[in-house]
Amino acid sequence: MTSTAPEALQGHDAGETPPSWPQRLRRFGHVPRPVTGLRERLVPPYTRPSDRLWAVLAVPPATAERLLRWAAWGGPLLVAAVAGALRFWHLGSPKAVIFDETYYAKDAWALVNQGYEGSWPKDIDKKILADPSSVPLPTDPGYVVHPPVGKWIIGLGEQLFGFTPFGWRFMVAVLGTLSVLMLCRIGRRLFRSTFLGCLAGALLAVDGLHFVMSRTALLDLVLMFFVLAAFGCLVIDRDWARRRLASALPVDDEGLLRPDTEVAERLRLGWRPWRIAAGLMLGLAFATKWNGLYILAAFAVMAVLWDVGARRTAGAVRPYLTVLRRDIVPAFFSTVPVAIATYIASWTGWIVTDKGYFRNWATTQGKGGHFTWLPDWLRSLWHYENEVYQFHVNLTSGHTYQSNPWSWIVLGRPVSYFYEDPKPGTDGCPAGTAGNCAREVLAIGTPLLWWAAGLALCYVLWRWFFRRDWRAGAIACGVAAGWVPWFFYQERTIFLFYAVVFVPYLCLAVAMMVGALVGPPGSDERRRTIGAVGAGVLVLLIIWNFIYFWPLYTGSPIPIDAWRSRMWFDTWV
Repeated sequence: MTSTAPEALQGHDAGETPPSWPQRLRRFGHVPRPVTGLRERLVPPYTRPSDRLWAVLAVPPATAERLLRWAAWGGPLLVAAVAGALRFWHLGSPKAVIFDETYYAKDAWALVNQGYEGSWPKDIDKKILADPSSVPLPTDPGYVVHPPVGKWIIGLGEQLFGFTPFGWRFMVAVLGTLSVLMLCRIGRRLFRSTFLGCLAGALLAVDGLHFVMSRTALLDLVLMFFVLAAFGCLVIDRDWARRRLASALPVDDEGLLRPDTEVAERLRLGWRPWRIAAGLMLGLAFATKWNGLYILAAFAVMAVLWDVGARRTAGAVRPYLTVLRRDIVPAFFSTVPVAIATYIASWTGWIVTDKGYFRNWATTQGKGGHFTWLPDWLRSLWHYENEVYQFHVNLTSGHTYQSNPWSWIVLGRPVSYFYEDPKPGTDGCPAGTAGNCAREVLAIGTPLLWWAAGLALCYVLWRWFFRRDWRAGAIACGVAAGWVPWFFYQERTIFLFYAVVFVPYLCLAVAMMVGALVGPPGSDERRRTIGAVGAGVLVLLIIWNFIYFWPLYTGSPIPIDAWRSRMWFDTWV
């Protein structure tokens, strides 16, 4: 009787277990996901460069430790310093009132000097540029359709440096620079990598739309700053809450953290100052522009889902019910009422005066009704807000540079803020130029960055849906909160520069994709080398693209042929 091994076991001893699918896939480069402990799942450690890198660079271990500590803040500060130098370079140029600066610069000046916006004459811009000291403040109230925080901030720069282009752009440039610093730190905490955090900040520093908006006295950059600050506060709060859970969980005899249902479902997380700070930032956001309300709702849902994930990881059997019992009420009161109180407080200048638009509506046209028991200023403010809402939802008048939100990610229709065609030998145009030059400030993102971000968003959504990566979900939430609401108002007159509010999350998405290109820890040297070269080429191309479009971002005069060569699509003209 002859015994033969089954065909499936050929090449193995009888009784030996066949290789598993992951083992078979290793020959094709598959690397199994590492098994991490509960503590690392709750509070992941920051990644560290390999010891081999320090050895190749001949850096002693003690020096390497100091460099790592320095890099946590030194790297982001260096990136922010470069971003600031770019943004403040010739900030007062062009010396003109460009695009909607004609509204916000003047409203800000009136607001910081008399507490309410005035009704300015239509032909006043040239007089302001020629001699702002000779221009009187209008005492008649002006009808404005945006809350005051952004104008208060613009007005602070005017108080410091005068009623000039540099003055009304100064604070916006400050916030644009600080937002780069914040994104470096947020990205570092999100990815647990100083390199990827600084990369995200560097991408924001060379994004054309963020750059132009940082040098223009409009409200959207201010909105972006407060939204990003709120996002950062919530990321810190997430780490804080998970660290609190980890410290309360039991440790076994081997020193390993163990999940515990009772702790996970009964522990109250108590005082959460970073969540309150997020509520304050979100209040300042929608006290700048109303679309901050959509972002408040999206971020609130995201933060609650993070609590669900933390409770589940810690051992909760019914994490949703646990969050409903333990976290939902504190989460609400630490964000929504704080945001609403901040919004109302932002109207203090209008409230304490008696000359603001609609300020006395309750005592004149608004007498009677069911809410006369409320303070007159509150009823007048509510009426004002209702009128402004009706204005926004019914704003359907056409504009040369309006665009549909579907086209934003591919930069379908940018916005020209300023254009002149100086003759040779005048206004910076070289004397030997054949024909006129072109000076334009074009609000458009760095094309290669945005197109790469379109691919990165697909990768982020894949990570979120199929790998349950909370970081990808957070990035997707940031993009959706700033972008999706505009799809409900496609008949309204809207512009590409509204997208600046979600540009930081596009940069985070590209940084996450670059991290995947470089390869996960433990990848072999060949995989790392190919990935690093590919990622490096992508980043260098984005930087080159920003440099190429620099004249269009700064209003620098260039020959008309050079300007035409940068108009890659007919819709950009």
